[in-house]
Amino acid sequence: MLITSPTRAKHFAAMVLIGDGVMALIRPTADASAWNRGPRPWRKLMRSLAKRPHLTRAIGAAQIAAGIYWALKQEE
Repeated sequence: MLITSPTRAKHFAAMVLIGDGVMALIRPTADASAWNRGPRPWRKLMRSLAKRPHLTRAIGAAQIAAGIYWALKQEE
């Protein structure tokens, strides 16, 4: 997918935040495990989140709220 404008990039980022937040609410351990790639500190964080489903769900809820807020701010 080619993102050709800042507006599209912001829209795409909001969609990713909302979508990943929903996944974290539904299956927190699987969602954290899906992101277990990259630098060692990141992998350590994702393993830690996979062991803490309630925290992962809370972060997911915050992602959803941030994504919705960001999407609404784009309309102004």
